[in-house]
Amino acid sequence: MTMSRQWPLPFLAAACLVAAVLLGLTVSPAAAQSTLEKIKRDGVVTVAIADEAPYGYREADGRVTGEAPEIARRILRDINPDIQIDFVSADFGDLIPGLRNDTFDIAAAGMFITPSRCAEVAFSDPTYVVGQAFAVKRGNPKQITDFPSISDHREARVGLIAGTVEYNFALVAAIPADRAPLYRNFAKAISALKAGDVDAVAMTALTVRHIVADEPDLESTAQFFPEIDGEVVKGYGGFAFRKEDADLVDAFNERLHAFIGSDQHLELVAEFGFGEDMLPDKTAAELCGS
Repeated sequence: MTMSRQWPLPFLAAACLVAAVLLGLTVSPAAAQSTLEKIKRDGVVTVAIADEAPYGYREADGRVTGEAPEIARRILRDINPDIQIDFVSADFGDLIPGLRNDTFDIAAAGMFITPSRCAEVAFSDPTYVVGQAFAVKRGNPKQITDFPSISDHREARVGLIAGTVEYNFALVAAIPADRAPLYRNFAKAISALKAGDVDAVAMTALTVRHIVADEPDLESTAQFFPEIDGEVVKGYGGFAFRKEDADLVDAFNERLHAFIGSDQHLELVAEFGFGEDMLPDKTAAELCGS
């Protein structure tokens, strides 16, 4: 017969106390605090931009502005009126990795919502829709109008920014890699255009418009919508979050739905070139394919 061992009551009490202390050390309230709880209780959130006008950028005096930061301020202050928003700058290609490794909490960079990105991060519903364009030298010497026009011109070179959807458009158009160099940011790509290293830089139509406004030797091509497999592709931009922050996405979306398309929204983003004709007609779920 097997005898069961009976531990003295004082020993059991001490063991329970030790276990409770250890549990408290491994699962503290702070460690379990979600980003939404941090915003509500601590009033602090870190938001990343990619220094791309008009979506999110720093002015000469250092103030962060643009379509996405201004909307973020409006929405986050509705969640917590005393919110402290710490804006940080990151290269566009570092936005998703930065979210996933907790470098920041939200990406406010007008990031296009695509199925591949949806596999890595969560998105708010979009705040705008826009097409593509190229920054080119004045007169557009190579007569560039879209991605196929670059592919078909054996001497045309297009600068691409790492991590952007324009890379995919160039790939689909079969532009050889040696004619589509990658740059870490928009400033470096524009410098390459000015130096004659490339003949065009691919960006959203609004970005190109803002850049060439201060560059007398450059101009923008007309806006266009690329086609992939016979389907017209439009750019829907929104805010990116960590996937585990679903409660924050829901809280953000709830307020976003009441704001986007309102007179207050249109007035807020008008100075950045956004208008009523750019209001989105799809949800993040539709764009993610879920």
